Amino acid sequence: MEDNEDAELKDLNHREVGWKALHWISSLALLLLLPSISTVLSFADEHYLSVFAQYISASYSILEVLFLRFPDGDGVENRTSRGTAWFLMVLTCFTAFVGSLISGSKFFFLKNKWKSGERSLIVLHRILSMLCLLTGWVRICLAVVALFGFCRDSHTGQCIAHGIMGTSFILYGSLLSIVLVLPWLRNGTNQKNSQEFYDSIVITVWGFVNTWTEHRWGKEPWSHSDYQHTSMGIIWWSGGFLGVFLSKNNQRSFIPSVILIFTGWAMSVHHQHLEISTKVHFFFGLSLMIAGLSRLIEINFVLNNQRSISNKILPFQYLPCFFLVESGLLFMGANEQQLELVNSLHADHSAYIMVLSSGAFLIYFWVLLLLEIYLYLVGIDKLSGQDCSNGSYQRLDENSTHTRNDIELESFSDNEAGSV
Repeated sequence: MEDNEDAELKDLNHREVGWKALHWISSLALLLLLPSISTVLSFADEHYLSVFAQYISASYSILEVLFLRFPDGDGVENRTSRGTAWFLMVLTCFTAFVGSLISGSKFFFLKNKWKSGERSLIVLHRILSMLCLLTGWVRICLAVVALFGFCRDSHTGQCIAHGIMGTSFILYGSLLSIVLVLPWLRNGTNQKNSQEFYDSIVITVWGFVNTWTEHRWGKEPWSHSDYQHTSMGIIWWSGGFLGVFLSKNNQRSFIPSVILIFTGWAMSVHHQHLEISTKVHFFFGLSLMIAGLSRLIEINFVLNNQRSISNKILPFQYLPCFFLVESGLLFMGANEQQLELVNSLHADHSAYIMVLSSGAFLIYFWVLLLLEIYLYLVGIDKLSGQDCSNGSYQRLDENSTHTRNDIELESFSDNEAGSV
């Protein structure tokens, strides 16, 4: 290629990259970050602000579906990405409509016409808000896949596996953060089972799914990858059974932590075709082992098999949650085509891991920030679990006259408040 042609091509690529980056950042802000805030507002019963935010997201989703694209090098956006965009548009618009019914507004809160105290509408709106958040996450991830033309033909299955598994670890870390930060969950108020009981059930179900879906039993020969993933499914449901048994009667259990350690070790020695892929998988496995080990130390030594100590959050308790988010993002970024792209850009594994780790820090920061906002809106002190909405401090325990249920089941009229 002549020098002048090369310069023209580079200039064109820079312009395209700039526009695509702006589009992706806008979608990130309005289809993921803003819906996450509206979800928090919905759960905090701030329906006016929640629906207002959802109107903004819905407007942008309509604009994106009609006029914006995430085209690859051939100028085409794949069907999965476009389908997700259409689904998100319909879901966001419907969620805003349901929220408008709750808030009593016909359009942009110009005037209250009527109010609905129907509990079913409140629950429906919260579920829809959460679905908008999860779909927004899928949309943002698929946009990257669409832009680079990843996950086609024989690579589709691997991309799906990395996307689902990585997102699961991020979601698990986020759920553990919710249990940690919300006082009535951390202290186990009115909880019949320990966290490990539910973790073990999910691990068991996931293990069964992996055992029977990673290889087509009796229909194809076994491969190296089939052995690895199927054996991982077997150890999950085997350990999951034991975890459910040991965590019955509200007992803490080490099993979920040990399964994370075994899984992380297996991934750390998971040989790949590319050297950079092997090293990224190693760090992913190492992160997962740290998450499992720190969770094991937290339960058995820091908390001494109790739910909490003096109703406080210890700094060490944030460590397992973060490394679950870290390992999830690393696994999402460890699919073959992404690493081939990094390799072609002459970037090494350390630089790539640092970039992904930066993303993990930001994701975990955002999760904790959302939880702080929620506790502020409902007037609960994060550490003590006390109601400070009216300047008074009452413990949210079984003997308290003002429990978490009183806050969540408040009537939505101006003059009434329900209690349970």
